[in-house]
Order: sequence, then structure tokens, then C-alpha cells
Amino acid sequence: MSSADFPALLQAFFTDRLLKQRRASPHTVTAYRNTFRLLLRFAATRLGRAPSQLELTDLDAAFQGEFLDHLERERGNSARSRNARLAALHAFFRYVAFMAPAHALLCQRVLAIPSKRFERGDVEFLAEHEIEVLLAAPNTATWIGRRDRALLLVAVQTGLRVSELTALRRQHVTLGAGAHVRCLGKGRKLRCTPLRRDVGQILEAWLREQPQEPDTPVFPSSRGGHMSEDAVERLVAKYVTVARRRCSSLGNKRITPHTLRHTAAMQLLQHGVDRSVIALWLGHESIETTQIYLHADLRLKEKALARTSSSGQVPRRFSPGDALLTFLEGL
Repeated sequence: MSSADFPALLQAFFTDRLLKQRRASPHTVTAYRNTFRLLLRFAATRLGRAPSQLELTDLDAAFQGEFLDHLERERGNSARSRNARLAALHAFFRYVAFMAPAHALLCQRVLAIPSKRFERGDVEFLAEHEIEVLLAAPNTATWIGRRDRALLLVAVQTGLRVSELTALRRQHVTLGAGAHVRCLGKGRKLRCTPLRRDVGQILEAWLREQPQEPDTPVFPSSRGGHMSEDAVERLVAKYVTVARRRCSSLGNKRITPHTLRHTAAMQLLQHGVDRSVIALWLGHESIETTQIYLHADLRLKEKALARTSSSGQVPRRFSPGDALLTFLEGL
């Protein structure tokens, strides 16, 4: 293939590599698609050509570096999000190296772009009173307000990812005795998450307003289709702004839809649920992923500290060491 075949290579990457050969999950396809939508828009703006007119040689390692910098500087993406976009680019260029060996050197240089290391910040989650204020923010006198309250309530109680919430359909919800929702998460893992009685009742009341077909989205857009992940992010941001007027402790927190997932995990942990159960509940690949929640709640650490005994050490007077050694040790 020549460099003019970039559009054909990209289409084949999705149709042949991802869908036919790898049978990638819808979540993976969506994530990769979003990456290339951002890349093509950036390229169209930077190079002044339509995406269908781009060539592989336009998308070399230097250009990819500019794109990744754009994601962080201008779009405000974190290093973690930047690395996720880079993983999609790497997957594509590994495919190109196989399908178009003439561009192997270009691919090798793109594949040599490293992931960026990042510090793991504290896990943000909502306290009980903050949850109550947030859930009270939607105006339930309106259709959108009732939808949004049901969505926020399900998100906080189940800990579903945004992609899992937006993909929920009526056939995935079981109400009544043993109420639960079913979803296909990362790694093609199908899991069932139980619903509290109050959550099940509110969800049942909401679904009475919706069409009865099994494929009906549980949380539709105003036009009746599936909500986008961006729409859910805007929804959460809107109600957080409203809730901050009544709850000052929300002012210093950066709250996103993923914060609601963290909140569900922390509620389970604070009620004594074992980490292995929380990992299954959230659909984590490994129980080690759930370890972050142990570090997030200071009260758990204070309880552990209260169970320890004194070391019995007596404080001693400080004696300064040699000035030169002190200087070297301070470097």
C-alpha cells in the first residue's frame, strides 16, 4: 500500500483487525474511534486538508507528539487519558507495519513514543450528606429531571462506568424481587449488580414513562436515542454546580461521573464489604485495582492506628551531625 491509502488502512483496521480478527468489544471500538476522531480533526486543522486526503507520511512520530501535547495542553486531558489515546495509536501503527511494510520505519518511530508516567492522586468520592444534596438537585417536576435523578441514583449505588450506564437497555433491568441490572463491562465480562429497594422503586417508576420495547435505552436522550458519554459528563457537572450552593464541602472537589463510581466503592468498603467482593461488583480485572480505596478513606487508617500499641521509645535530644555530611544527605 502507498501512503495515499491511509483512509483505506484506517477503515480496514476497524473492520478487519478490531471487529473480525480480534472481535473487540464495543467499548474498545468506541474508545479507538474517539481517538481517531480527535486525531483527524486535529490534523485537518493543523494541515489544512480533509481527513480523507491525509497520507501516512503526514502522521509521523513528530506529528503524533504534537497531537498528544495538544490533548494535554489544549483539551486538558490527564496523563492517563493521554496514554489511553497513545495505546490506540500504537495498535493502529502495529497493524500498518504488517499491512504496509514500506512504512515500517515510520511505524517503528511512532511505536517508540513512550507512555507518560504519572502520579496517582487521591481518590475523590462523595460523603453521605453530599450524595443526598446531589440527588436532590434535579427538578423532578420535569421529564429530564426525573431521568437525571434516576441516572445519578443508579450510578452512585451500582458504580457502573459511564459507558455501561449509557449502554443500558430495558432488557438489561430486572425489577421486583432480586432487582438488578446486567451489563457487559471491560474484558467482555458480563456482570449483574443488585439494586437497593429504593433504587429499584425509583427506576421502576421512571421506566413506566418509557416505551416498553426491550431495546429502549434506560436513560435516553431528549430525542429518544442513547445518551453520549459527554452528555452524562455535562449532566453531572450541571447538578454539581447546583449542589455546591447548598453544600460547601463540594466546592473543593472535582466531581465527574467516575467520582460516582468511586463513591459506590467507598460506600461498600465503609460498610465492611470485602475487597474481593468490591472488585467483582465493579468489574475490576484484579483485586489489586481495588487497593486504591483502602488508601482513600482516612477513617480506615485511623481505626487501624488505634489498634496498634506504643513503641515504648523515649524521645531523645537532637544532636546535629557533621555539617558536610548533613549537606550531602540533604541533596
